Amino acid sequence: MSSVPPNSFMNLSSSLTSLRLSECGLKGRFPDNIFHLPNLQLLDVGYNYNLTGSLPTYNWSTPLKSLGLSETGFPINLPNLISNLKSLKELYLSNCNFIGSSNPTFLSNLTQITSLDLSYNNFGGQFPWSLLNFEVLTYLDLSGNNFIGELPEVTTNLTQIFSSNNSSNSQSVSQIPSKFVGLDVSDNLLNGTIPSWFHDIPSLQYLSLDNNQFTGQIEEIRHNSLVVLRLSNNKLHGPLPLAISKLVSLRELGRLPWKNLRYLDFCSNLLQGPLPVPPLYTYFFSVSRNNLTGEIPLLICNLSSLQYLDLSYNHLSNMIPPCLGNLSNHLIDLDLQSNNLHGAIPSKFAKGCYLKSLKLNGNQLEGSLPQSLVHCRKLEVLDLGNNKINSTFPIWLETLPELRVLILRSNNFHSALGNPETKFPFPNLRIIDLSHNEFHRLLPTKFFKYLKAMMNANTDKGKLKYMGDYYYQDSVTVEMKGLFIEFVKIQSLFTTIDFSNNNFKGEIPKAIGELQSLKGLNFSHNNLTGCMPPSLGKLTNLEWLDLSSNKLIGEIPIQLEDLMSLEILNLSENYLFGQIPQGKQFNTFTNDSYHGNQGLCGFPMTKACGNDEGQQLLPSSTT
Repeated sequence: MSSVPPNSFMNLSSSLTSLRLSECGLKGRFPDNIFHLPNLQLLDVGYNYNLTGSLPTYNWSTPLKSLGLSETGFPINLPNLISNLKSLKELYLSNCNFIGSSNPTFLSNLTQITSLDLSYNNFGGQFPWSLLNFEVLTYLDLSGNNFIGELPEVTTNLTQIFSSNNSSNSQSVSQIPSKFVGLDVSDNLLNGTIPSWFHDIPSLQYLSLDNNQFTGQIEEIRHNSLVVLRLSNNKLHGPLPLAISKLVSLRELGRLPWKNLRYLDFCSNLLQGPLPVPPLYTYFFSVSRNNLTGEIPLLICNLSSLQYLDLSYNHLSNMIPPCLGNLSNHLIDLDLQSNNLHGAIPSKFAKGCYLKSLKLNGNQLEGSLPQSLVHCRKLEVLDLGNNKINSTFPIWLETLPELRVLILRSNNFHSALGNPETKFPFPNLRIIDLSHNEFHRLLPTKFFKYLKAMMNANTDKGKLKYMGDYYYQDSVTVEMKGLFIEFVKIQSLFTTIDFSNNNFKGEIPKAIGELQSLKGLNFSHNNLTGCMPPSLGKLTNLEWLDLSSNKLIGEIPIQLEDLMSLEILNLSENYLFGQIPQGKQFNTFTNDSYHGNQGLCGFPMTKACGNDEGQQLLPSSTT
């Protein structure tokens, strides 16, 4: 509705009770008179990022019970708003523009509030928990602020108001917040242990404590209404609670105890012990970046609803259960990288495979690449780097139309990439790393002619986009400017080619110059010959170029002076000669960029250019 002017809503009926216009793309100023409609009980205009207006500052008599202004441009005076809205029960003010005092002490006037969202507003200090009435409150979102301190325990009085420095050890179930459905306090600076009262709220369905400083162990929550549990990026330790009661069957041994959980995120903690099996109907399970040990239980293969499985950066050992390949008919993301897994990659990936991301980097996997991966037509990321895979280049991967990231670095891949007639149609490939293998023969020119995504990636406009979806974002580690850098999120515009440390021969193809979105190019430590093609000067987005340790001859093309984004240049250990280009980015490079090329002269080399500047020792002929 971005083309609809907000004044179109000026003549609404006075009998209107509910108006929802969230996420409509509305622009401009919202009509003031709508706030004065005598019967309006619900108004939601949230997530219209370019919508502005002003709230009444006096004589605002309204029966409004629910108000949503999240992610809008309304200037909000909180004390004034609260003092006017006597009937308010639901208030959603995520990422808003506050004026005047925004100290949360205004909460004392919200004794009837049932749902409150104050997320992503940079509030700070100690949150006034004692001002909230948890007898009626069902949902609270304080994420994305800077609140500090500990989550308090519940007091023992019948009003069920939070107060710090009290204990709930003697409290009965009837005296705790029995209606509480959801709590989100992620992305703050809260610390201490997780309060024990969480374990006895029978209605609790959503709990998010992500990105804080909570310590201690994760206890079993004794009620089974919990659907979403998010505890990532804290300092929780010890083993995860398992269903070991005498009342459970043998099939339930080793499982997490929360039967209704669908979403579990425990990543980036200090958890130890064996890997538990999540509940049967879980669709998201992440325990990455912990200290879990042992093998991957076979029972995980029975999770028929599982779509996202992240076990990366642990100490898991033994083989990958072959049955995990069968899960690919509903798995979207499978991340097992940086463990101690060995043996073969599962040989059978299901027909109709849903996998978008498969990351097995940093294990000890052997054998060949299973050709059943051709069933995974939606695959975007394939990262098999740093293993012991022994195979020829999997040309058949070109049949995967959505493949964007291909990492085969540091394995035992060998032979040629293909014969001279091979077309290599990888239209969406943006990151390819074949480094540290045993590939040889010529660089196939046609390989670079079909990398269309590297030619026009920068034509995309708008805000930055990242690979992945709502539930996960892909990560990748690349050698960038001489350092290994982990991108926890991959920009969809990021493009790089790394063929270094192989035995490629022949000349650098001129077609490389057409890949004008390329950020990084590394052909170092090969046996490339001939001159550097002037077409390299067309790579105007290039930030690092490494052609070192080859057998390149001739002069450095003057066209490279146009590479204004180039930060790292390494042409060392070749047979280049003549004057080094001067000015622009070339004034920023040091001797390290050129050492081992005895025929080069000019800044920054100490050798001045003279009449002998074109003389050069050529590489000896090799077979």
